Amino acid sequence: MNRIKTLIKELHSYFILWITQSFSALGSSMTNFALIIWSYQQHGSALTTAMLSVCTYAPYVIMSIFAGALSDKWNKKITLLISDSFAALCTVVVLVLLQTGRLEIWHLYCLNALNGLMNTVQQPAADVTISILTPKKHYQKACGMRSFSNSLINIMTPIIATSLLALANIQAVIAFDLLTFGVAFISLLCFIKIPKVENEYIKKESVIQSAKSGLHYLKQNRGILDMILFLAAINFTASVFEAAFPAMLLSRKGGGEVALGMVNSVSGIALLIGSIVASILPTPKSRVRVICNALLLSMSTENFLLAFGQSVPIWCVGAVLGWIAIPIMNANMDVIFRNYIPIDMQGRVYSTRNTLQFFTIPIGYFLGGILVDKVFEPFMASHHTDELLVGIFGAGKGSGAAFLFFFLGIVGVLTCLIFRRNTHIWKLEE
Repeated sequence: MNRIKTLIKELHSYFILWITQSFSALGSSMTNFALIIWSYQQHGSALTTAMLSVCTYAPYVIMSIFAGALSDKWNKKITLLISDSFAALCTVVVLVLLQTGRLEIWHLYCLNALNGLMNTVQQPAADVTISILTPKKHYQKACGMRSFSNSLINIMTPIIATSLLALANIQAVIAFDLLTFGVAFISLLCFIKIPKVENEYIKKESVIQSAKSGLHYLKQNRGILDMILFLAAINFTASVFEAAFPAMLLSRKGGGEVALGMVNSVSGIALLIGSIVASILPTPKSRVRVICNALLLSMSTENFLLAFGQSVPIWCVGAVLGWIAIPIMNANMDVIFRNYIPIDMQGRVYSTRNTLQFFTIPIGYFLGGILVDKVFEPFMASHHTDELLVGIFGAGKGSGAAFLFFFLGIVGVLTCLIFRRNTHIWKLEE
């Protein structure tokens, strides 16, 4: 009991931040889920839907390398409050456009781009805030808690959003999102104190100098840099996957909104289990080995089961195998970064990491949409009488996306095997 009291005392501010921000993230995730369904129902195009994510990530990737300098200079609490408020304002705009019947897909593209731009300063500020509020000995526990909440969000998002869409409408989903924002904003404003990290050198640095210092740090620490590049390669495959996933689940025989919600919920349950394991596991002998093995399990299972499976139960099994080890991977990755990178450098280094690690995501989403709409779906439609292809990947709309998942599985496995042979990432264990 005393141990629990001590833990609560040491992580008091982090607990409040974690709970309220997770509640707000649930609302945002529900809105995004509902808008993806709205977009696909309106246009029936994987590329059109994927462009929502492209518009979010493109400005985020381009500007992150410079935004870290600002994040290190600015007050973390004010940065988070302004960023959250801007995101809420964008949500209000969507609600107004829906209410007046004027919402168009290009409106969402523009709003997502603005949100992505604001996230460039919000994300590094949030990452550094966690390092400030959390004692080093609790880093793995804190990351496990974040994975736990993200898992709950993945479980609850499709359930609550689908229920609200069925019982009410998309406006009800957005109203819930705004409610969660209000709770998080008031909690951060009134109940959380974030200590300042003073560094006179940072204050004197220009934005360009700060961006260079982030790049210089990674150049001098090749293990961290190569690990980031490893994740960039994985993110490419994962973003192509994410672009094709709703197109297949919403259009394939046996699929639809309910199937999409079920598979997403099972993914969340798998993440939840993995998060619990990540929180209670002792320190592994090799964090790098855990990271590599977790990603190899993910890449070698879900893609192939989605490719060959033609029913919700098979897709759910793939979701479990694809996601259950990801929280464990994230926890070990997070601990490596927080232990190696000094707190007064984290904003700049994390921002540089965001540019390098996430630049493949908008490319992957865009390419995934094109591959589904222009390559794989037309190919399967033109070969609808080929018994071999139909037997493996099914027939009709969605079979092309399934064929694409087969190739993604091969690419993902090869990526993991290649980076396992990288000598620099193994030096992180020394």
